[in-house]
Amino acid sequence: MPYIPLSEKLPGITGLLDYRKDTALPIRQLTQILLRGESTLTEGERELIATVVSQGNECKFCTAAHTAAASILLNDDNIAEKVKADIDTAPVSNKMKALLKIGQAAGRNGRLVTEEMVAAAKAEGATDMELHDTVLIAALFSLYNRYVDGLASVTPADPAFYNRLGNILKDKGYLPSENRYAEL
Repeated sequence: MPYIPLSEKLPGITGLLDYRKDTALPIRQLTQILLRGESTLTEGERELIATVVSQGNECKFCTAAHTAAASILLNDDNIAEKVKADIDTAPVSNKMKALLKIGQAAGRNGRLVTEEMVAAAKAEGATDMELHDTVLIAALFSLYNRYVDGLASVTPADPAFYNRLGNILKDKGYLPSENRYAEL
């Protein structure tokens, strides 16, 4: 049961963003830039970063939502699951493995990102912008994870819910829109 009154039709982050639209707008805009804006990382790869950060923070809602979005964007249901199970053996590039490890570390505590991790990512071809955006995605999703769990928002158990949400994120991105969640 959420700690504050939220729309029963909008579980997880959706209800929280709806609750206070003025504070939601700037974080939605930042999320849109980081996950859907111009980047040398694909949208699916950026969703994988959100996934591993959310998993590391034990946020079930965000982990399920971004696992679904990554799977849809990568057109593969297994990659996100394999990344969550073991980054080292997941079927992603070595550069992506290095960035995912940085995201995972930054999601727990920014000081856990080491010079060695950055050097390893750069050795695999990661750019300064990719490093920057990985850490910023990790910081942003740590905020989201704490927001969702800190107010005990509803976390649906039905995997079909997350598939619907993943498709909304793929098709509509992160900016607010009229009837945004009509398909939930």
